[in-house]
Amino acid sequence: MAARRLMWVAWPAFLAAGMLEMLVFALVDPHDLHWLGRALDWSAMAVYTASFFAFWAVAMAGSALTLLLAAPEMVSGRPGD
Repeated sequence: MAARRLMWVAWPAFLAAGMLEMLVFALVDPHDLHWLGRALDWSAMAVYTASFFAFWAVAMAGSALTLLLAAPEMVSGRPGD
């Protein structure tokens, strides 16, 4: 059951991170990014990778919060528990 709950969190977050990645980098050039006032000297692939994992982590936190706030029978998997 724990693996199923993990997939309830990870899979929708993965899809959301992929969509967010496409939307953000359709508008932002990774070579134009700055961090603390300095140009970010990463390759485009490094920026894409780091941002994807950051987006995934934020989306997983949102999915986990949804699971936490779900009805008890959703979390336990047994009705009336």
